[in-house]
Amino acid sequence: MTTTKKDIPTKPILKGISDIRRFFYKNETPIYFISATNFNLLGADEWIKGFKFIMNIECFDGLHPNVFAPKEEIPHDDFESIEDINNYLLQHPEVQAYIQSRKVKGKAGKAMFLMFDEKTEKLAKKLGLEVIFPSAKMRNAMDNKVNTNRIAEKAGVPCVPYVLSPVNNYKHLSEVSKKALGDDLVIQTPFGDSGHTTFFISNEKEYLKYAEEIEQEDEVKIMKRINCRGSAIEACVTKNGTIVAPLMTELVGFKELTPYKGGWCGNEIYPGAFSPSIRQKARKYTQLFGDQLRKEGYKGYFELDFLIDQDNGEIYLGELNPRITGASSITNHAVFALADAPLYLFHILEWMDIDYDFSVKALNDRWGKQENIDDWSQMVIKHTEDTIEYVHEAPASGIWHMFDNGHIKFDRMDTHRRAVESEKEAFFLRITKKGDYLYEGADMGILVSRGRMMTDDFKLTTRAKGWINAIKSQYSSELIEDKREQSKLKGSLTK
Repeated sequence: MTTTKKDIPTKPILKGISDIRRFFYKNETPIYFISATNFNLLGADEWIKGFKFIMNIECFDGLHPNVFAPKEEIPHDDFESIEDINNYLLQHPEVQAYIQSRKVKGKAGKAMFLMFDEKTEKLAKKLGLEVIFPSAKMRNAMDNKVNTNRIAEKAGVPCVPYVLSPVNNYKHLSEVSKKALGDDLVIQTPFGDSGHTTFFISNEKEYLKYAEEIEQEDEVKIMKRINCRGSAIEACVTKNGTIVAPLMTELVGFKELTPYKGGWCGNEIYPGAFSPSIRQKARKYTQLFGDQLRKEGYKGYFELDFLIDQDNGEIYLGELNPRITGASSITNHAVFALADAPLYLFHILEWMDIDYDFSVKALNDRWGKQENIDDWSQMVIKHTEDTIEYVHEAPASGIWHMFDNGHIKFDRMDTHRRAVESEKEAFFLRITKKGDYLYEGADMGILVSRGRMMTDDFKLTTRAKGWINAIKSQYSSELIEDKREQSKLKGSLTK
C-alpha cells in the first residue's frame, strides 16, 4: 500500500487572532517566566493555560495562584544582577522539583527571563527547559548601546548626533567631539540600566566625577545634548513582520521617585500624548528597526526609547532593549492589547511548534488608532535617601484606595492593574517587604493607576505626589546608624 500526500496529516495553521487566542487558552506546554518578580508579565497566566511565574521575591504573600517562590533560602553569593537571581532559582532544589513535577509527556517546557546569561542557558538546558528568546550572546551584543547605533544606521533610523570612540581623558573627549557635537554632551557606556551609566557633561569638573567609568570602556557613545523628552515603544519581530504597539511617554529622573539623574521611573499611555507626525515617525522607525533586527537573526519582543527634540520637533532613537521591559505591563494591559492579544503572546508564538498566519498590517493599523488607547500610568518608587533602613512593616500588593484627604487604605487583594476602577484607586506591587533593607536606589514597589501622573509640561501631578508620599508612609523602617554595620550592609545591598 502506497502513501499519498492526502494520507500525511497536515500541521494545523492558526488563521487570525481568534485562532491564536484559542490556541493559548488550550495550551498544554508548561511555560514559565522566571525572574525576581512577575511585574513584567503580569496577567500572562490569564491568557495562557499552563503559564506559571517562578519568582525570588514573593510580592503577593502566597496569595497569587500562579506564582511559585521557594520557601527556604539556600546559601548563595551576593546577588549582583537579575541574571544572578535567575541562576540561583534554577539551581534551587524546590524550583527544580516544581519544574519536574509539571512535565508534560516528559518535557519540562519553555522558559522566559527578563535577563539571562550563558550560565542561565546551560542551567535551563540541564532542566530540560527551552529558553524562548534569542541567545544571550546575541542579546548582549544588541544590548550594547554602541552597537545599537550601528544597527540603526543600517535600518535608516535617525539617532541624536553622536560619535563612537574610546575616551582617554577630558582633553581627548574634547578632541573627538567638540567639532561635531559642541561642549554640552551626554556620554553612555555600552551597558547600563535606568540612568546608572548615562553621564551629562559640559566641563572638566563634571567629567572627572565619572572619568573612571568612562575611561575603562573600549568605546562609548558620545552624543550632543539636546532638549528632549523621552518616549518608549514596544514591538515584536515575527515571521509575518514587525508588530508595533503605541508610543508612550516616560517618567525620567523625578527626585521623588529615583535618586538617579536621567533614571527611568515610569510610563504613561494616553490618547493625544504625541502629535500625529511624531506617532507616525515612531511607528515607521520601529518597523524599520524591527525589520533590520530580523535580518540580524533576532526574533521576538523588543523595546525602543525615542528622544523627541523639544526645539525642532525631530525624533531620534535613544536605545534598544532586546527583551520585555519595565514598560511591558503598560503595553500589555492597554485596551488595544486586550481587544486583540497582548504583545508577548506573539513573542511566545514564535517559539511554539505551530504554523500561523495573520495580517500584521491590519493589527498595526488597529493599534495605531487613538480610540484604541486608554489612559494609564505607572511609577517605579525607589528609596531616594542616602540611608540604610531595616523594614519593620511594608504595604501589601493589591488595590489601594485614596480618600479625599490624601490618605490611603488597602482595599482588596488582586494580582494586576485591570482591577483598578477609577483614579482614586491604584494597584501596588510591593518589592521591598518586611525584613528587607531600604538603601539608596532600592525598589520599594510599583504603582499603577488610571489617568495621568504628569502634566503637559512634564511635571509630576499633585495626585502623583500624593500617591508617592502615601505609599512611602505605609513603610515602617528603622535607620541603621552604626557606621560599621552601615558599611557592611552597603557593600552587599548596593551591588
